[in-house]
Amino acid sequence: MLDLKQFEVWFVTGSQHLYGEETLRQVDEHSQIISRYFDQSPVVPVRVVFKPVVKTPDEIFNIIQEANCAPHCIGIVAWMHTFSPAKMWIRGLQILQKPLLHLHTQYNRDIPWADIDMDFMNLNQSAHGDREFGFIMTRMRLNRKVIVGHWQQEHVVDGLSQWMRVAAGRHDLKGAKFVRFGDNMRQVAVTDGDKVAAEMTFGFSVNTHAVGDLVEVINQVSDEEVTQLTDEYQSLYKLAAGLGKGGERYNALRDAARIELGMKYFLEDGNFKGYTNTFEDLHGMKQLPGIGSQRMMAAGYGYAGEGDWKTSAMVRALKVMASGLDGGNSFMEDYTYHFNPANNLVLGSHMLEICPSIAAGQPSCEIHPLGIGGKEDPVRLVFNAPAGPAINVSLVDMGNRFRLLVNEVEAVAAREELPKLPVARVLWKPAPDMHAGCAAWLYAGGAHHTVFSQNLTTDHIEAFAEMTGVELVVIDKNTSLRQLKNELRWSEAYYR
Repeated sequence: MLDLKQFEVWFVTGSQHLYGEETLRQVDEHSQIISRYFDQSPVVPVRVVFKPVVKTPDEIFNIIQEANCAPHCIGIVAWMHTFSPAKMWIRGLQILQKPLLHLHTQYNRDIPWADIDMDFMNLNQSAHGDREFGFIMTRMRLNRKVIVGHWQQEHVVDGLSQWMRVAAGRHDLKGAKFVRFGDNMRQVAVTDGDKVAAEMTFGFSVNTHAVGDLVEVINQVSDEEVTQLTDEYQSLYKLAAGLGKGGERYNALRDAARIELGMKYFLEDGNFKGYTNTFEDLHGMKQLPGIGSQRMMAAGYGYAGEGDWKTSAMVRALKVMASGLDGGNSFMEDYTYHFNPANNLVLGSHMLEICPSIAAGQPSCEIHPLGIGGKEDPVRLVFNAPAGPAINVSLVDMGNRFRLLVNEVEAVAAREELPKLPVARVLWKPAPDMHAGCAAWLYAGGAHHTVFSQNLTTDHIEAFAEMTGVELVVIDKNTSLRQLKNELRWSEAYYR
């Protein structure tokens, strides 16, 4: 996935000329020490760049204007070491286009009881300097992240790291292009939506390309490239009988490899960060892309089936946020239920396209008939996902706004064999329980398509919702259906 060290956040400290040159020198020195500490932390995924202390309205305006235009700057961390009169910040904050984290900290952890004097108080007064800064942002109705604590404390570094990952995901969507091969699955509501509103809200564009355009690229892939990729399949996966060289289904494996390479080249040539397709529009293709879509996701591309461009974009965003973390993120669908009172479960899967980044163990490369689509039998990777905490994330278009839904779930290991189910799959228990969790999802209008994430949390999605200004609905262990229905009503009033 992406190396997040290519991105940077700017560490901006506010003060004023009132305190004199010696105090400002110390403010500058302390700011450099703190920003260097963050930059060198193995936990922090993004570069932290110190910027000289700002002391006037023009300095504030100029640094924010510069950040807006800097291609690798994904956000600003602001800290008021001293008192920085907040009217100085108005003009700069009015043009801010990057996410902002307000770090409420101070250089010293402890009060030096025996030595504290007014010089110390004048220098270390973020306790009220940051309140002045916080007021003006609230007065201006600006979304931002607030972290409170000493800068060397673990929760501060972890919170900063989490916010940076989300800022990187948001930054990646700005100007991103997603291709829709064919249109939406016919008559389906939730996978469709307002692409103009999405570009205005998130920054990514979605445009349709004819399947024939893709087929033309697929047909140009050389036999040598196909052979090389089928050899890669054999080295990475357990090939089912007949798929290896000389086997009766080897040509089907080659067709799947050719499709994967064609999609890869199409996406690379068009600078696309993700795509969708649908089994209803495969004209000129021999089989529905199974293993190809799975491996494109594993390589970091966004993907969703049936024309669902919103979920494709979210797959990409979450993969960027999670770069370098253990575990994976995948396109997912709530497929069927296990309503055993002693062990309620959801079985998540899709026809073929689940990302192997969430696999437990080595996937099996298999070929089986597919009852829909009217094409030849497709090749796919089959596996189970491991147990552990996870989230399901859905982006839906509510007509006058976008809504992000999060359901916290607990994935469980499969206790039974599934010898006749030829797809990758996950079993999970939704919070707060099966009945309330599923009912809450339905009340909130959640889609049947989601992004399943093993390595991100609700806090990441909450930060993303705040950065993009969209509604967030969370279904977790504390969810009460009565309260949730009230919150949904309040949201309707708020957004009306």
